[in-house]
Amino acid sequence: MPPYSPIFNSISRRRKPALGTLYLLTSIVVLESMIPLKRRKVISSVTRNSSNDSNKFPGVVVFLLERKMGASRRAFLSCLGRGKGFNIEDSFSQSTTHLVSENNSWKEVRTWLDSQTEAQGREGGCRTTGPGSVHLLDIMWYTESMQVGRPVDILDRHKLQLCSVEREDPDAELAVVSLPSYACQRHTPLQHHNKGLIGALSILAENAELSENEGRGVAFRRAAALLKSLPQEIGRAGQLRGLPCLGDHSLRVIKEVLEDGGCREVEATKESEQFKAMKALTGIFGVGPKTADRWFREGIHTPSDLQRSGHTLNRAQQAGLQHYDDLNLPVTKAEADAICLIVERAVGEVLPGAEITLIGGFRRGKQTGHDVDFLITHPEEGREEGLMVKVVSWLEAQGLLLYQKTTRNSYLEGKDGPARPPSNMDRFERCFSIFRLSAEQLRRTTHSTTDPSSRVNTDLHTVPPQSALRRSDSSAQMDGQVRVESSVWSQGSGSRSWRAVRLDLVVSPYSQFAFALLGWTGSKLFERELRRWAVHERAMTLSSHTLYDSRQKLYLRAGSEQEIFALLGLEYIPPCGRNA
Repeated sequence: MPPYSPIFNSISRRRKPALGTLYLLTSIVVLESMIPLKRRKVISSVTRNSSNDSNKFPGVVVFLLERKMGASRRAFLSCLGRGKGFNIEDSFSQSTTHLVSENNSWKEVRTWLDSQTEAQGREGGCRTTGPGSVHLLDIMWYTESMQVGRPVDILDRHKLQLCSVEREDPDAELAVVSLPSYACQRHTPLQHHNKGLIGALSILAENAELSENEGRGVAFRRAAALLKSLPQEIGRAGQLRGLPCLGDHSLRVIKEVLEDGGCREVEATKESEQFKAMKALTGIFGVGPKTADRWFREGIHTPSDLQRSGHTLNRAQQAGLQHYDDLNLPVTKAEADAICLIVERAVGEVLPGAEITLIGGFRRGKQTGHDVDFLITHPEEGREEGLMVKVVSWLEAQGLLLYQKTTRNSYLEGKDGPARPPSNMDRFERCFSIFRLSAEQLRRTTHSTTDPSSRVNTDLHTVPPQSALRRSDSSAQMDGQVRVESSVWSQGSGSRSWRAVRLDLVVSPYSQFAFALLGWTGSKLFERELRRWAVHERAMTLSSHTLYDSRQKLYLRAGSEQEIFALLGLEYIPPCGRNA
């Protein structure tokens, strides 16, 4: 009974209570409402178990120990795991199979587990699952599982009794290897060991580039390139101590991914409306970040929005919008080889003896890319002049170009060194185009590349005599049953028998061919690092046209990529090692 119950009793005995009494009663009720209720311990009324419909791994039931982990971090990790289809329990139970803890020794977790099972036994009259039937795991197992999206195999390093000693002295970790700071000094293979970390940094780099924050984008790219060069997988941030190219921001991202299996900033970026819109709009051929940003501010977020907006587009943007789906699907190596055969024939018609090289990512060993690039030259200096216009005319006459823009060679060598271009683009004669590739052309290439004697040379290829081309073409006609192994024909192009592919053609004088080959092979960061090395370490200026020594006031000539590396004082790195 409340302390003011006598007042209620007195009121109940009176028909008309006094005004003062009512005032007193009202004051007491108001005061009581201001007294805070006793805080109660909140216990989740829902315990997720192995019967959860979203559980993708029914044999794995995970409990995250809050001790030393903290409630907010545990909540974040639980949400992350459930989002990937893991069964994460709110409380330890008989169905738990994996108990994950952070910064706890095996003895500490075992003591906690014993106390839990004993308490549950007293309360329920029976003992739940004992300690020996549960995997006692370090947080490393959980974060690695989050990275790959499935429970990874339990190794010795994941078991708590083996990891606890290592956690006693986290400062004992040393750098895994010593690496130079320039990407052009390191071999960067296509296949590497830290895809999760590199993917996170690449998302942030792309976002910075779309926002035209070049410095921030380069910083993330350099950090990602360093991780690509490492000879082993990184398990702890301490292993990176002392390595170059890793700024504070990059290190924070790496540490969060390693410890949590994901990064809040990266996830927020991927879900950002602006990021998604900018990616979609810059995916239109002929649209850069500035134009995309202006459209985004006008409320245009997708190519469909752009079509409905009534904006006036230039020819490149019109073609890019028309062929948007095709141009945003990967180009396969087989498709690049098919286009190569056609370009070889076109060049052979107008200039026999010319040399054609498939460049870009395909030369570095990639099996897919966003476009196809070819570098064309002729051993006789000067014979290549005017070649591009003739090749483009031949391709257009065959109905193979859906769009093209050709520029002339504007490169000049000054006495005081090469003039600085308005951008990093070279000034070769080149053609940016959209190519019409038919399924029949791809079938012919698929057939021919199965025969080693007719395989397309993707490094340096001299256009054969026309009789040889005709024989090769007629032999290819024999194949009509080869299956086209490319999902693009059913995805992007529907039931059509052709698809659109971005095609870039570059014509270089023979004296500049080695520099052009180096510059157009990439990667973009590798080339940037080469130019940076040349300026800061050698007092030279490197471009896709030449190498200029600022001290000697002298242009340095080279007949091969190996000679250019030697002039720069660098170890030669083959194309397959330039995937920075």
